[in-house]
Amino acid sequence: MAIPRQLPNAITVARIPLAVVFFVLLLLGGTYGLAEPGLRWAAAIIFIVGISTDWVDGYLARKYDIVSDFGKLWDPIADKLLTGAGFIGLAILDEVSWWIVAIILVREWGITVHRLMVASEHVVAAAWMGKIKTAFQGVALGWALLPLHVLIGLEAWTLVTFILMIIVLLLTVASGIDYIVAQVRGSRQKRA
Repeated sequence: MAIPRQLPNAITVARIPLAVVFFVLLLLGGTYGLAEPGLRWAAAIIFIVGISTDWVDGYLARKYDIVSDFGKLWDPIADKLLTGAGFIGLAILDEVSWWIVAIILVREWGITVHRLMVASEHVVAAAWMGKIKTAFQGVALGWALLPLHVLIGLEAWTLVTFILMIIVLLLTVASGIDYIVAQVRGSRQKRA
């Protein structure tokens, strides 16, 4: 069965407006979803569906051999918009510390800016460590967004969220270092 060549890219692009809708619903739901629990659930579900499409578009592109430079460039950007909206929203709601969010966002957008700067020379696809980081960010944010504190208690939920965010922070920094090392190595090989 053939699929349209642009389907993976269309899925990638769809994550961009989805990030905006998700962000608005998250903020309207209020801290821990106490203001509007339904909106918090909706935001969490939109995020989980949106971040899951990251796997879907990549799978389709590889399976049907329709990987494109557009997808290699815009897929990580769409991911960063969605996860960035989650991190910033949770920080605004005072559910995740700003210092954690700041370090994560500096790494995320620093790498993205670099990718955009070198895009005319070559497209830098996400490395395996970056993919693991993105997957773990999705899991951690999914947990933090779901108002599961009503089931397990706010203290336990907050502790698990904090631990997950520290793991995400470490993976994000490690994958950033891995990216920089790979770029420096590639640059040296190019000159040699």
